[in-house]
Amino acid sequence: MTRFDQTYLAAINRVMHEGEDVYSHRTGYGTKAVPGLTYELEPAKGFPLLTVRKMYPKFFCAETVWFVAGHKHAGFLQQFTKGWDEFLEADGTAETAYGYRWRHHFGRDQLLDLVEHLREEPTSRQGVVVMWDPADDGLRAPKKKNVPCPFCWTANIIGGKLNLHLIIRSNDMVLGNPNDVADFALLQAMLAQDLNVGVGKLTVSISHAHIYENQYEQVADMLSREVPAHAEIECRLPPNSFRRALEADASLVNELIEMFASQYTPLPAIKKMQIAV
Repeated sequence: MTRFDQTYLAAINRVMHEGEDVYSHRTGYGTKAVPGLTYELEPAKGFPLLTVRKMYPKFFCAETVWFVAGHKHAGFLQQFTKGWDEFLEADGTAETAYGYRWRHHFGRDQLLDLVEHLREEPTSRQGVVVMWDPADDGLRAPKKKNVPCPFCWTANIIGGKLNLHLIIRSNDMVLGNPNDVADFALLQAMLAQDLNVGVGKLTVSISHAHIYENQYEQVADMLSREVPAHAEIECRLPPNSFRRALEADASLVNELIEMFASQYTPLPAIKKMQIAV
């Protein structure tokens, strides 16, 4: 068991045993739900990759590089995973792809502006990156296949370390949360490397943390598992990872996958888990 396993198991245990019963009219499933769930991680002391069940580094490594590259077409991502296919339009694009919104959607490159801003002004408290478009997302806007779940993140440098605060409006704690956390921990490491600072805290705040009723059996399985000791996983990035990700370097994805896989011996995967779309 790792530090992140402990944090994650405590979070899903809380949702299962303290959560309210809430029926989702959009998905047609009941859930257990908790508002305002927040936890803090220190990825430099252990990268947040679950060992209580098998996860697939290929997915979050490819996804993070795809985000940084700023693509909305899923062609690059589909070399490694089909994880976004259910959210794609007929032309193979996802209008709400996080990286596209960081790099292009709002008429400025938020991601590169953030890096250069913190390089020029490392004490800044204005490092805010947004994925949510109030002109087009949520409220009474027309329904679409996907709207951003992580909708905003902030970055700052304190004590020579880059801290990242991820804010998520809605999080499937079984399927979404572990991948979201791995995505943003990897992004944090890339940004810190490019800025030549250490990796600080990763804070995750979830407005609506939930577990779907068709996942209760799988959650019970995870909570009942005897999780053996597992060495903390180190994120040992290849040189220039952020710059290579900007160029959608597929070889970087393979290097990242191998870096994690060489340290990773999880318990078996949880079977029969299906995302609620």
